[in-house]
Amino acid sequence: MRIRGFFITSLLLCFCFSISNSSAQIPAVKPDPLHPGSTAQGAPGCSATAASSCAQAAAKITPIVMGESPLEENLRRLTDGIGGRVTGSPEMAKAVEWGVAGFRAAGVDVHTEKYMLPQSWSEGDTRLEVMGADRFPVSLVSLGLSPATPAGGLEGVLVNVGTGTEADFARARSSVKGAILIVHTEVSYTWADLFNEYKNPPAIIERALKTGAAAILWTGERERKLLYRHTNSTDGKLEPIPQAVVAREDGLRLERAALASPGKIRVRLTMPNKIGGPVEQQNVVGEIRGYEKPDEIVVLGAHLDSWELGTGALDNGCNVALVIEAARAIKASGLLPRRTIRFILFSGEEEGLFGSWQYVKQHRPELDKYCAVVIFDSGIGRVTGYSLGGRRDIEPAVREILKPFAGWGVDTHTYDADWGTDHFDFLLEGVPNLVANQEVANYLAHYRAASDTFDKVDIRELKLNTVLAAVTAWGIADRAEPIGPRYSRAQIETLMKATGLDQEMKTLGMWADWESGSRGRKP
Repeated sequence: MRIRGFFITSLLLCFCFSISNSSAQIPAVKPDPLHPGSTAQGAPGCSATAASSCAQAAAKITPIVMGESPLEENLRRLTDGIGGRVTGSPEMAKAVEWGVAGFRAAGVDVHTEKYMLPQSWSEGDTRLEVMGADRFPVSLVSLGLSPATPAGGLEGVLVNVGTGTEADFARARSSVKGAILIVHTEVSYTWADLFNEYKNPPAIIERALKTGAAAILWTGERERKLLYRHTNSTDGKLEPIPQAVVAREDGLRLERAALASPGKIRVRLTMPNKIGGPVEQQNVVGEIRGYEKPDEIVVLGAHLDSWELGTGALDNGCNVALVIEAARAIKASGLLPRRTIRFILFSGEEEGLFGSWQYVKQHRPELDKYCAVVIFDSGIGRVTGYSLGGRRDIEPAVREILKPFAGWGVDTHTYDADWGTDHFDFLLEGVPNLVANQEVANYLAHYRAASDTFDKVDIRELKLNTVLAAVTAWGIADRAEPIGPRYSRAQIETLMKATGLDQEMKTLGMWADWESGSRGRKP
């Protein structure tokens, strides 16, 4: 991180040279689109034969975004005004209204699309009491989508099972039955650490269930007693066993106590979580229709929901504000793309990508017309390129689209394909997808935590990312040809094996949905 200041300075200088250096020649924004009239043939778009089309788009969009704009105030209203937004909560309903109002203020057509969430969930008064002579206070929160404990809580012996490996459970043997387990985790510093936060728990939970454990306590992965909400559910359903995240320093103390006095430390876990039945929810969809191929779709999206300990600024309020601002900038620029751009604010992402999954299911008959999906979901870290979802075939087109940003350092694309944000179900349907690769910046330090608040957002960084997002979406939509075809099921399976996505889905318990055809492209 020591080189980051120099890196940003260099990028800003390149930004000024590649875009702002010609600001005196930037055309004034006019009501006429780049391709005047709905019957115009237009230029080939951001392609090898007319890359200047994207340069023109970048020149028009950049001053709109980087100048005075409603972006900051819009984000403040979402975070400070509404706060954390758990799908199914009253705050989520207010966030949907916020999204609709944001698109309308930008002059962009907008509507909402409904789906059913399996159940509503909210935390009760979570407490852990250390019993006996050596009592000490413990700070903790329920895991997202954890079931409630029985009335009066769960009481049991505290058992340290290390990091929860097979060997750790074997060493604990019969002491696990009926016990409340404490599982050690490491602090998250990198994207790989964050991935382990999702990859490791399923097997540990399975071992706990097989050995008859009563509940699981996870030592927190954030330091300084910072509490955060996490979930291990990948399908919007309740977890199979009560679980809580313990403030790291308290968790380490519990680990030490259980090791020092094996079988003698008893605790009582109380989690009166509130769980309701199925609840209707909504995705917010803004749209700028294409002048030549309006039935062909490019999606720019981010998730509107968040956990509620903080106000969901980095995860992912800044990026839903980015999506609305990108729509506003394209509309204000007078640019009109060949294809339709849909700007989608998904809900239900934190419950297992549920909102985007349901959107894909509802739009499955028309997915042959979806040209690409572009997703932002990693805070305000500088974009270094895109994850192309295992699709090397779309890279040449992406590089052409990003030519106006030479010098920004956005050309390091990766070919990974994974679960984790709202591109996933589009990927399983074979639609080309791009997920912004971003520097960690301050994202992991505040990930889903009480500290994820408006003051953590660097507005200038967010604006730079907005310019990139807007031109990327417009460039894909305006090309003469799509950036790549929709993959068949056979091609998707080949991609899964090449990238290891098949193993990841098996680890996360999602493979059966693919095999049964309930999730992903059908044969």
